[in-house]
Amino acid sequence: MSLADHLVELRKRLMIGAAALVIGMIVAAFLTDPIIQFLLGPIEQVAKQLDDPFTRLTYANATGAFDMRLRIAFAIGLLISAPVWLWQIWAYIMPGLTRKEVRYTIGFMASAIPLFFAGCYVAVLVLPHILLVMSSFVPQSEVASQIYDAEKYYDLVFKTLLAMGVAFVTPVFLVALNLAGILSASDILRGWRVAIVIATAFAAIATPSADIVSMLVLAGILVVLYFAAYGVAYLFDWRKARREKALESEIS
Repeated sequence: MSLADHLVELRKRLMIGAAALVIGMIVAAFLTDPIIQFLLGPIEQVAKQLDDPFTRLTYANATGAFDMRLRIAFAIGLLISAPVWLWQIWAYIMPGLTRKEVRYTIGFMASAIPLFFAGCYVAVLVLPHILLVMSSFVPQSEVASQIYDAEKYYDLVFKTLLAMGVAFVTPVFLVALNLAGILSASDILRGWRVAIVIATAFAAIATPSADIVSMLVLAGILVVLYFAAYGVAYLFDWRKARREKALESEIS
């Protein structure tokens, strides 16, 4: 294909992906009410713990409620339309990939997507603990109250989900770097002490609760995923070394 043909193909793929996103946002618009009720759950827990009827979600301006629904609709619409726009990206780049690269890409996506959603699920579980611990710093006074700005609260939820999802996908990136020849299995294993420290620190930040069990469980999951990445990388390195040894034998 010429450059002009590539640009026409790219425009076609982008138009289809954008149309799918718009349709997904329209569908998601009908789901914003239950999602907002779900987001209010942790705030209700904080209100009960503080025994403060004034602990609530607030909107800073007249368009705040509309903006929050629009942002939620965009995020959910992006998720709903993911099969369509991911396929458009894949269909655009696939002709330029070798059969081996296609196989690796499929394996990467098949492992990264479930791990990302597993991380998001864990984030949903730990989010109430984050709010409860942060609320413990509110002075016990009749003139002090915990009030959540809707925009900042949504950013907190979104960033927590994103950070936890990316943390769970990190081992897949390690395997991808191994396949690219940037990291060897021994390099991954060599950094196990640093990985445990980082996993524990991340779990302590993500789960600031008085119950240390939740922190240890999350840190344990991250460490297990790290060593699982090492195991997969070790298998790939072993197969690569075996092929190279067989090739040297044939040459000699």
